[in-house]
Amino acid sequence: MRHTVAPIGVFVAIVAAGVGGFAVLGNVGLVEAAFWLVDLTSIDLHFQEHAGPERATKAYAVLVTASLVLSGLWIGETVVTKVFGGRISTEISRATMQRRIDGSDDHVIVCGYGMFGRTIANRLAEADRTVVVIEIDADNAERARADGHLTVEGDARREQVLRTAGVGRAKKLVAAIDDSNVNIQIAIVSGTATSAPEIIVRVGDEMYESVAQEAGADEVVIPEVVSGERVTRLVERPAD
Repeated sequence: MRHTVAPIGVFVAIVAAGVGGFAVLGNVGLVEAAFWLVDLTSIDLHFQEHAGPERATKAYAVLVTASLVLSGLWIGETVVTKVFGGRISTEISRATMQRRIDGSDDHVIVCGYGMFGRTIANRLAEADRTVVVIEIDADNAERARADGHLTVEGDARREQVLRTAGVGRAKKLVAAIDDSNVNIQIAIVSGTATSAPEIIVRVGDEMYESVAQEAGADEVVIPEVVSGERVTRLVERPAD
């Protein structure tokens, strides 16, 4: 509401100025002057029976009417912008992003934009690979968009969401969510696509590795194991 204070204040000021001006020019009461704002033909009727500055009053009426219309449009534009502006711009942004996704081929779909998924998506983007992020959490989805990634907001376990992300045209899909069971479910659903991409699944424990492979994963990644092997290599590396 604070955004409408200025235009409403201007509108009220114009009404007050109009009523006061008509009262002075036509030498009429405030009630009759207020009625002139609503029905300008009353001015003609008044000056048919009374002497006075008819031309000046009519010119003033035109000025007041135009000012009221402009201030009314200002109020309307302010209300529409504040109430619907963000929603409209969001829908336009999403439509534009969806067109870009629909025009993508051989892209990489990253399901989940937590630390693991974010690292993968950003590294791929740095390598000039097209990335489409699927994220169910609104805050993470907004972060993915802010980082410049094409983003689909939804549950990657749903076939429609995967289709929206272009799973049938993607080269690879990375199930990067911090939940092995969810990632395995994503592998199952994405594997049913007409032209399924190469599926890489993150799991949190070696016990899930065979299950993920049976679910259709082409590659299974256990971040803790990979990190441990990397640390081991660093420890065993000869000192300079």
